[in-house]
Amino acid sequence: MLRRGSPERIVPTLAQEFGVARVFWSHRYDPLGRGQDASVRARLTAAGITTECFNSSLLFEPRDVKTAADTPFRVFTPFWRATRALPEPGRPLPAPKALHTHDAPGDRLEDWALLPTKPDWAGGLRRAWTPGEIGARRRLDGFLRTLSGYGAARDVPAAEATSRLSPHLHFGEISPRQIWHALRGREPDSDKFRSELGWREFNHHLLFHHPQLPEAPLDRKFSAFPWRSDAVGFAAWTKGRTGFPIVDAGMRQLWTTGWMHNRVRMIAASFLVKHLGIDWRRGAAWFWDTLVDADLANNAANWQWVAGCGADAAPFFRIFNPVLQGEKFDPDGAYVRRWIPELNRMPDKYIHKPWAAPSDIRRAAKDYPQPILDLATGRLRALAAFRSLSSP
Repeated sequence: MLRRGSPERIVPTLAQEFGVARVFWSHRYDPLGRGQDASVRARLTAAGITTECFNSSLLFEPRDVKTAADTPFRVFTPFWRATRALPEPGRPLPAPKALHTHDAPGDRLEDWALLPTKPDWAGGLRRAWTPGEIGARRRLDGFLRTLSGYGAARDVPAAEATSRLSPHLHFGEISPRQIWHALRGREPDSDKFRSELGWREFNHHLLFHHPQLPEAPLDRKFSAFPWRSDAVGFAAWTKGRTGFPIVDAGMRQLWTTGWMHNRVRMIAASFLVKHLGIDWRRGAAWFWDTLVDADLANNAANWQWVAGCGADAAPFFRIFNPVLQGEKFDPDGAYVRRWIPELNRMPDKYIHKPWAAPSDIRRAAKDYPQPILDLATGRLRALAAFRSLSSP
């Protein structure tokens, strides 16, 4: 573990201490990382040390994918078409047979006391994830064995048909090129998953060209959107106590495992932004703090997509109804029951609207809250707020 401090100061100092002649690292594409990379490169160069940076975290360099007018893309489909027209990403090199390391001065990792103890809230994360390259490879191998039918099964939260590779990608434990080439020969089953890798590329493309993405809506008219202040509603959302089972199940899965199924992320995000009328940036901040795959580009771009204010975004008036979404994608309530034990005895007919069950059935779920709002009222309020943007 290196001594504490910024990369701009640590890397050049250590390079000089150990007589390093060349330094290699992977490009970063977020605003902070790009600034640090430039500073490290300048300091090393000034010290007479050769530097080389490589792209290991994306399939393509963001600056290499442009429209015919030489401008960045803002719509996914033509972006993905343009990337597929580029030469295929190169095959990853084999792992080195040996690594020669030197101990550098610094703190011991255990001295940082990073693991929670009082209370230990990380038990669910430890059970859900195996960090590191070995864990990433096992996750990929397991996903490849179940790839058939991915296109449909990926939307069913109880099926666990998604790859769950996002944390490993974020932390560099596996590269998108490794995944890309592991998918070769598995067409057409792999086509939909390749497009998911493409969506990740698109999000990083957006952040690279629009570094304000995490803070400001790409659609500038949303700068004047009348977001609501609702501390009670926000707290209920974060705790999985909104009274809408598919939303609450997702938020509890997130708190327990640091991850949430993608379909449920969209439902939960839509509920916060549209039914509750709370600023998408508050939701993005909560996800940033709780997701093990919290990635600045994906987090910001996807929240803007749900809010209708980003690039190639879903229109704001597309408002997910959590009851209908639950009934469609979790028809037997298997996902809801896994994360909301209070509803274990609720019949399938009422699992996504327990407030509609007969009183004797509701008593069995007395610890589960009543809905914090009326869906129809929340929808109308959201549409009125949207219409106000174009009012004189």
